[in-house]
Amino acid sequence: MSVKRDTLAQLQENYLFAVVRGASEEAGYEISKAAYQGGIKNIEVTFSTPGAENVMRKLSDEFAGTDMVVGAGTVLDEVAARISIMNGAKFIVSPSFNEKISRMCNLYTVPYLPGCGSVTEIQMALETGCEVVKLFPGGLLGPGFINDVHGPIPWVDVMPSGGVSIENMDKWIANGAWSVGVGSALTRKLKEGGYASVAAAAKEFADRLAEIKAQ
Repeated sequence: MSVKRDTLAQLQENYLFAVVRGASEEAGYEISKAAYQGGIKNIEVTFSTPGAENVMRKLSDEFAGTDMVVGAGTVLDEVAARISIMNGAKFIVSPSFNEKISRMCNLYTVPYLPGCGSVTEIQMALETGCEVVKLFPGGLLGPGFINDVHGPIPWVDVMPSGGVSIENMDKWIANGAWSVGVGSALTRKLKEGGYASVAAAAKEFADRLAEIKAQ
């Protein structure tokens, strides 16, 4: 398989994405490590985290050879995409579709998962080579949107981000989610519980996923 397809296969096998938004570079790094320790292996370091590219590099170096896949989130232009890739990012995620980002990622055979909230946007993403799109905002569109999209476009893979919880993850999976992104749910107890609370929250999601897949 190609590098891109190898990465996509690993991302789907890991299934859960930790959407990391740290208040500082150190926080971004520690949240990422805690999420991985709890069982979430796809680590999406967002550019709303100060020094995000440094976090990507540090994680990529430290966890080389493991099943952690480090990527970049909240990527708004092709410059940020290239910076991410040069610092070890294996996938790129954005809140909306951007053709220039798609072309940059294709150049380096790195998967690009653009945020799409309509069938029109999904089709535009597919036309530029995207194989997986991020359903965003997932909480607004709901799990049924994936099933509806799969009517006319059954071959598109969709990852919801936003609105995914322990309570509704089974609904997303039942409607055909390729993977799911988990963000604020991981850090809801960070202030009082520290990074151990992130690991505990990640473990809850990982354990729930195992339960759903075992049914």
